[in-house]
Amino acid sequence: MAKAANVDKVKRLRGWVQNYDWGRCGAEAQVARLLALNSGAEVKPDRPYAEFWMGTHDSGPSFLADGYGEGQNVGLKEWIRKNPNVLGHKVLEKWGPDLPFLFKVLSVAKALSIQAHPDKELAKELLKLKPNLYKDGNHKPEMALAITEFRALCGFITLEELKGVLVDIPEIVELVGNASAKQVLDISKQDGAEKVKYALRLVFTQLMSASKEMATKSIAKVKSRLHVESQLRCLTEKEQLVLHLEKQYPGDIGVISAFFFNYVKLNPGEALYLGANEPHAYLSGECIECMATSDNVVRAGLTPKHRDIQTLCSMLTYKQGYPDILKGFPLSPYITRYLPPVEEFEVDCCILPKGASTVFPAIPGPSIFLVFLGKGTFRIGSREDIVTEGDVLFAPSNTEITITTSSELQLYRAGVNSRFFHNAL
Repeated sequence: MAKAANVDKVKRLRGWVQNYDWGRCGAEAQVARLLALNSGAEVKPDRPYAEFWMGTHDSGPSFLADGYGEGQNVGLKEWIRKNPNVLGHKVLEKWGPDLPFLFKVLSVAKALSIQAHPDKELAKELLKLKPNLYKDGNHKPEMALAITEFRALCGFITLEELKGVLVDIPEIVELVGNASAKQVLDISKQDGAEKVKYALRLVFTQLMSASKEMATKSIAKVKSRLHVESQLRCLTEKEQLVLHLEKQYPGDIGVISAFFFNYVKLNPGEALYLGANEPHAYLSGECIECMATSDNVVRAGLTPKHRDIQTLCSMLTYKQGYPDILKGFPLSPYITRYLPPVEEFEVDCCILPKGASTVFPAIPGPSIFLVFLGKGTFRIGSREDIVTEGDVLFAPSNTEITITTSSELQLYRAGVNSRFFHNAL
């Protein structure tokens, strides 16, 4: 059962919404639906609702709902600092009096920037050099778990696929130059991974560094060539995507760079893990996202925001090949767990049929629960609370929670990666 000391420290939270321009507009966004249910805020039909944040990051902090006897507008971060024992001693010892993870829902209508997140060492350096652009010194590994079909660009295609791109897309060769293209075309795997990586880095850096004028001209050529060819053959999915991106970001070098990346489509319930220094861009769909507590993003294309092409091209791992898709594993008949290869976070998805019951056992770290759909009862010790869609709850360490449903219930839980506790013993 829950430890008595922590029963009263389960708190309802108000999330924070980011209205970035790539978000879905108005009520069609899950983010907007959750915002309205969570805080009663009015949803504006022509406003984009991109991200719903649950956590302690300064760019979008959660607050205790109605103060919960703690006074009005008490931030979760401030409350944890005053009650550090809610984190459990292992988490407190490792990360101090703060949550090491940030939990989100994303509603993506148009492509996000081609970006990567720095590792810890680079994050500290960027914070020191450009504090106005890079706001914290933490790394930002992240995982996207699809709610709807979710599309993304992620990681570089294989060497063979890259050679195919340089043969089939003459406009890219024009931008990177014949010498760099030849270097890739002449290379083989027998030449060794470092040589392959060097050639890929060279050709990608030259592509991303092309002048705005050259990029605009090349993209216009690709567009008109593909329109002509579409009369004679079916365009590939990647070619169709490039034409779609061109409508969203005309003349942007990110449009043509899409040929270099894997085109990933997640079905609902599948997840994509993105480590430090891996290039990616979310394209469309809605997902649950979890990451280390950071908002560090280095951008290089498909964006009106600041681009730091030199930093991005120098920081990437240049690892090639299709990314691993996480399908999660059953923790119990109703709970699926997604475990990324980092200590800061894991995500559970719980789908509970009407009238069913399940238990989230007491664990040595904190959790945030999001009730995504439906209605049910949380039982914590001798206390019972009705929870309904849009509710967000913070649960301290060592708190066992029993959930019973009065309708089908879908909820997500973010917590510290359970492997961390096993390794920390």
